[in-house]
Amino acid sequence: MDITADPVLVALGWTPALAEAFAASAGAGLQPARVLAADGPSWVVAGPGGEVRAVAAGRLRRDSGGPEGRPVVGDWVTVRPGENGGQTVIKALLPRRSWFARGRGDGGSGEQVVAANLDLVLLVVGLDGDQNVRRLERYLAMTWEGGAQPVLVLNKADQHPDPEGQAATLAALAPGVEVVLTSAVTGQGVEELAAMLGPGRTAALLGSSGVGKSSLTNRLLGAERQSIGALRTDGKGRHTTTRRELLRLPGGGLLIDTPGLRTVVMGDAGEGLADAFSDVDELAAECRFADCRHDTEPGCAVLAAVEAGTLPAERLDAWRKLQAEQTWQATRDDKAAAAARERGWRSVHKAMRHPKNP
Repeated sequence: MDITADPVLVALGWTPALAEAFAASAGAGLQPARVLAADGPSWVVAGPGGEVRAVAAGRLRRDSGGPEGRPVVGDWVTVRPGENGGQTVIKALLPRRSWFARGRGDGGSGEQVVAANLDLVLLVVGLDGDQNVRRLERYLAMTWEGGAQPVLVLNKADQHPDPEGQAATLAALAPGVEVVLTSAVTGQGVEELAAMLGPGRTAALLGSSGVGKSSLTNRLLGAERQSIGALRTDGKGRHTTTRRELLRLPGGGLLIDTPGLRTVVMGDAGEGLADAFSDVDELAAECRFADCRHDTEPGCAVLAAVEAGTLPAERLDAWRKLQAEQTWQATRDDKAAAAARERGWRSVHKAMRHPKNP
């Protein structure tokens, strides 16, 4: 039997492209598997042998380039099954086709991949409080950059006096993005979301704490799988989801539930930023100068649109701030890479000056 045609793999989203990437490992006693959860030094993976806990091979830990290069929920990996009670070992990652990544919030360089191999990213916003438009723009840019399709999910529609009006307002800030009004209480919009997640399709559920991600997850699962905490006295939600986990939905879709992200630092999202601000990008194509910064240049179509009232000034200001953040992030990453190269050369020179005895 061709292992890559295994029904477990197909149900987890296995594709011909993954089968082609795995072909080189097929004769080495390895099997493909998908990461369902990550728990510190180990992972829960699912493959032809069912769900098992696995550890990373030493080479994978050494060559991954740090935590951001290690397996995350949604990744496809090659594993060596444990024998006689031994541990299953993750040998390598198969190529990611899409992902959601954010910049590191600890001030370090590089990115943290939150989830991988996504068809959709469901960006959940709660309509029971203030909608942070600037935060939403960051989420959209990061989603587009990772190659997944964003969907704007406006939850708690039952708690807003004019949910349709608010949906229209936020839709104007998300060109090309489908907007779905939902309520985990009444069930509004849940069937619409479920219809987007056909067999083998994967979505990540992202948003701040308290927007109702766990309640929506339970609705989609048709069971009280995820615990739900009460709001704190300041109106903010408790973090009820404590780890990222890939869940299988009744209709065959796959959902990655995630804890609320406290920080939304963009990594390298140049193309994603252009997609998230496609209204600004399309206007920029009409500027007199190709390198127009939309500041004081003559013949700037973007500034003309702001003056005419067809482009909100706040939208242009947000674009400028995120562009500046991108420039700063790229500069920092370049400096970090240069420092790493310098450390490498120092090690080489030290070894040349002080060779070990044979």
